[in-house]
Amino acid sequence: MISGSVRNREAIIEIEVSAPGQPPQQVAAVIDTGYNGYLTLPGQLVTALRLPFVGHRRGTLADGSVTRLDVYLATVPWHGHPKEVLISQAAGAPLIGMSLLDGSRMTVDVVDGGDVTIDELP
Repeated sequence: MISGSVRNREAIIEIEVSAPGQPPQQVAAVIDTGYNGYLTLPGQLVTALRLPFVGHRRGTLADGSVTRLDVYLATVPWHGHPKEVLISQAAGAPLIGMSLLDGSRMTVDVVDGGDVTIDELP
């Protein structure tokens, strides 16, 4: 089980992110069910983690504008197993999207300090 909490009406979990051969770094990320990707990270964190660049992807932002995003490869522990994920570099807080949540059940107690739990589906 992966757990976190609600802060200012945002479901947040701590997740370890690492590049091949690099130590992991703990990242607080907001769960965004409107984001279809795996994970976004700001540029300074991508650089600090030394994530390998894999290409570009077109992305539609929350305001509806379309942009080109740099994409990197990282590993995160997910349901007890390492999982390779694509990281989209984007400004703002790190976001966890629906691709990472795929195959999971998420429950959120939507009050300040409420529990966020993510369980692997059978």
